[in-house]
This record gives sequence, C-alpha cells and structure tokens, in this order.
Amino acid sequence: MRGRVLAFAVLAVVAGGSPQTAAAQSVAPDELPAAPRTPWGDPDLQGLWNHGTITPLERPPEYAGRERLTDEEIAAANLASETRATSERRSDLTREQDVALAYNQFWWDRGISIGRTSLITDPPDGRLPPRTPERLEYEATPEAQRLAAAKRGRVPAHGPEDMDLGDRCLVYRHVPITSSGYNNHVHILQSPGYVAIFQEQIHDFRIIPVFEQPALPDQVRLWLGVSRGHWEGDTLVVETSNFHAQTDYLGSGSNRRVVERFTRRGADAVEYSFTVTDPSVWTRPWSGMVPWRPAEGPTFEYACHEGNYGMTNLLTSSRAVEARR
Repeated sequence: MRGRVLAFAVLAVVAGGSPQTAAAQSVAPDELPAAPRTPWGDPDLQGLWNHGTITPLERPPEYAGRERLTDEEIAAANLASETRATSERRSDLTREQDVALAYNQFWWDRGISIGRTSLITDPPDGRLPPRTPERLEYEATPEAQRLAAAKRGRVPAHGPEDMDLGDRCLVYRHVPITSSGYNNHVHILQSPGYVAIFQEQIHDFRIIPVFEQPALPDQVRLWLGVSRGHWEGDTLVVETSNFHAQTDYLGSGSNRRVVERFTRRGADAVEYSFTVTDPSVWTRPWSGMVPWRPAEGPTFEYACHEGNYGMTNLLTSSRAVEARR
C-alpha cells in the first residue's frame, strides 16, 4: 500500500500537483519505470483503477491564482473529507445538508486530494470557459429553468425524461470520466485491437477499437458516445463523439467531442487527461486531468434498476404536489 500511495503522489507531481513527499519531489517523469506491455506489444493499461478524488473540477474562488495546495492544506482537506458524515459532525450541519449527505461515513468513498486546486488544467485559471451567448439565452428560457429545477427536486417532474440519467438508472458516469462520492472504479481490459473500459457505477461498458474504422453516421447516437482509439507512443488516445442528446454533461449534449489520453506511469499509476470541446456551450475547449491509482478487487454488481424506488417515489410525489395546487 505504501508503494501505491507513493506512486499516486509521484503522478500528482508529474501532472502538476503538489508534492506530498520528499521522495516524490525527487522523481522525474523520465525516471519512472517503463510501462508494462501486453503479450502483443501494446502498452498494458489493464487492471482495476480508482479515480476518486476530492479535488474539485473547478478552482474555488478562495484559491484564485493558485494552482496547488500546501501540504498542510492537503492534509486538512483529506481529514475533512474522511469525517464529513460522522456522527460527531452532524451538529454542524443544517437539516438540508444532513439530508443531502444521504449516508453515514462508512458508505462514502470520495478519494483524496491530488494536490491541485482544480482538476481543470486549461484554462489556466482552473475554471470552465464562459458560456456562449446562445447557451446563456437558452438557459434563461422558462423551459430550461423548469428542467434544471426538476433535476434538483425543486419543482414536480412531468415524467422520467425530466430527471437525470442517473436517477433513471441509465447512465451515471459520463465521458470524460470524473469522480463522485463513491464507486470510483474502472476496470480496463485489452485484446489485440480493442480496449474495454468497465465503469463500476451502473456498470457501463465502452468497447473501443484501436484500429482504423469508418466514422458512424451522425444519426447514430449512444449514451456514452462513439469512441475510436489509437496509440501515440505509450499513450492511448480516445476520441469520442455522437453522444445522445439527453447525455447532459455540464450543459453539453449531442455536440460534445472529448479526447481522452491514458498513459501508464510505471506499475502503479495511470495518468488520465482529457479535453472537452462543444462550441454550442463553451467559448473555447477546456482540459483536465485525474490521476488513477490501483485498487483491490473484486468489484460487485451495481444493481441500480432492481427496485428503483427512487424514480417511482419522485414521480409519485410530483403528482401529489400537482394535486394540491
């Protein structure tokens, strides 16, 4: 375990994170062990990996102008995360915060800080680019505001289509791959010409060909998009487009294009970076990174659809609210 933690710290430094140990500071990228290879010669990305981190996607305002945290700030952030849902801290919570936690500390598995103040690496301010005027105009419409309020449970949902795909047990993780409060595991398998990525939450599979294939017609739309991969040296580069219109990611849907880069850093780390482009939502592309570290298995079935009482109860309560009006 100590070696795995050190490898994660080394990767955080390589990717621009805050050094957490003197040993990590002394290791340069070209001194890391060579990436293992598959029997057919491709870089070996296989294994069970954890990408959980409490580092936020966007840089909080209090860290404006700062790319990295101090060691003391990292320790404090990790401690706060490890105790956020303990019984000792419940007295510090409002009723709304207590309900939003949903679980006690045992069930949360949010990961650790990677030392950066944001996962976004570009723009340099660690924030999402400005929205386009057209997107801002749409988000100001009554229907867009109603849908946003329905997803937050503020107004009754007309039907299941108003709810998040995760509430509907269709898709919870999106492309690019980022963290949540738990189930932050991916299992990568490879065969000659293919890479398969299994995401723990709602057990989504992506099967990515790593050879030349024709582009699919524009009308072919998938929840996780259509992915095509190729190798650039030891890095797997995956380009994904053709997303289904309902796969909302930060406001981006069918026009989204994502380029992911997977690089094995020795035996105990994968560097995962990505660039998101959607000219209908943001004024420029933006990029981020999440170091991955090894995880012990096995993973268990995420049986979201079995007894999905949440969706039934949400829609039943919406009808009850409407009946009182």
